[in-house]
Amino acid sequence: MVSLSAVVGASGIHASSDTRPQAAPAASHDRLRVFLDCRECEFDYLRREIDFIDYVRDRTEADVHILVTAQGTGSGGTEVALKFLGLGRFKGVDDELKFATQQSSTNNERRAAFARILKLGLVRYVTSTSMADRLQVLLKDEDEAGRSTTPQNDPWNFWVFRARANASFEGEESDQSRNFAGSFSGNRVTDAWKVATSVNLNLRENRFTLSSGTKLVDKSHDNSAQALIVKSLSDHWSAAVRGRAGSTTFLNQDRALRAAAGVEYSFFPYRESATKELTAQLTLGINHFDYTELTIYDKEKETVADAFFVGSFDLTQPWGSTEITFETVTYLHDPGRHRLELDGGLDARLFKGFSLNVGGSISRIRNQIYLQKGDATDEEILLRRRQLATDYRYEFRMGFSYTFGSIFNNIVNTRF
Repeated sequence: MVSLSAVVGASGIHASSDTRPQAAPAASHDRLRVFLDCRECEFDYLRREIDFIDYVRDRTEADVHILVTAQGTGSGGTEVALKFLGLGRFKGVDDELKFATQQSSTNNERRAAFARILKLGLVRYVTSTSMADRLQVLLKDEDEAGRSTTPQNDPWNFWVFRARANASFEGEESDQSRNFAGSFSGNRVTDAWKVATSVNLNLRENRFTLSSGTKLVDKSHDNSAQALIVKSLSDHWSAAVRGRAGSTTFLNQDRALRAAAGVEYSFFPYRESATKELTAQLTLGINHFDYTELTIYDKEKETVADAFFVGSFDLTQPWGSTEITFETVTYLHDPGRHRLELDGGLDARLFKGFSLNVGGSISRIRNQIYLQKGDATDEEILLRRRQLATDYRYEFRMGFSYTFGSIFNNIVNTRF
């Protein structure tokens, strides 16, 4: 017997469907065909747990296209949204279910929660197939399912902290390397406020023995501390202040400080950000730099103001996804000192079994006021010990995949 556990009122589950059209009459000759559009899902696990449907490789062969998106939550967990899009005989029968996992959830807990919500969403479609007479829905007790997603007594007042540290040591006869990285973050997220703070430390040391027998030691670091406070103003507007302190060998910055404030406008309501997002953000800031070495402009230290603009578009749809980001930063004392960058990517299904992905970025760079004076040595160039002067930077990537053969993808075989 097929058994689906439909948990009503369970913690973290939300359903949205303003109009619920009637499904097509039951088909007695086939099972429900599902195209699961998910990048992070454990498909082997799901095929074992949910074996009363047929998984197909292409949405054109499916009765239901399930589009899965995810966003981080304020507690460090993940909110997952499953959009059920009816195709063919189920055209117009659409739904959406959401659930949230905690930062401390294990991988097994996350995949079990996903499977449970997936089963729940499939119920309305399975009832219109030949499997309907074998369907059983079980209702858990309220105490077992959980009464509310809103914390009644939170001693941490929505604050979530995380500490990380790692170290690595490796070597051979002619070279050795040591690396240490550590971080600490504290975040608090509510509908009205977002506070994010972090401290990051990165220390590296590499030792080389050259062919001449000379010993070369390369030490570098990249440390920073930053804070962001955001106030929600409406469904489309937000305001923020932010600060940053850093020190990095590569950029010739013994000390770099920045304080800024700005606004952001979202052309779509923020609640729709999982599937579509178009935002424009502008911040104005003050920067102070203490340089490790004299710069190409004969500066040991300086204080400058800047303007930072970011425009971002993200779209996730059944045909694929795309993202485009444009950003520019300009030093206000000299508008000629600026940087422009355009970055984007497209992942699209063009026809049955064929997917194309392209992406890249291009930057115009005119704001390297921190560059160290004097020519870089061969060692500094090869080991990337310091930033070199450049007017541009670019990257391009392209790929495709084409799958053909059987449309079904139900079998799990993990041997070898």
